[in-house]
Amino acid sequence: MRRCYLVCYDIRHPKRLRRVHKVMKGYGEAWQYSVFFCLLKDIDRVRLQSDLEEQMNLKEDQAMILDMGADEKKAREAATVLGQSLPAADSGVVVV
Repeated sequence: MRRCYLVCYDIRHPKRLRRVHKVMKGYGEAWQYSVFFCLLKDIDRVRLQSDLEEQMNLKEDQAMILDMGADEKKAREAATVLGQSLPAADSGVVVV
């Protein structure tokens, strides 16, 4: 079963920030520069945390992984956006 997560991070060093951003692009969609929406299986949630911990300096940096529940539609609707709208949800269809 997949669950929705909102991942937010504050990384103090530009090199670590680039590495963390690259990790996050592999797990979800960017809603803002340091905010990602992820739809993950339990094992992927554990892998995400492990990958982040490897790239971060845990004494200087911070990341939050917020569980938004199993219903993707409700999780997306729970977000209130002021200003520019969020990017359109990826349909999951790949055309080759």
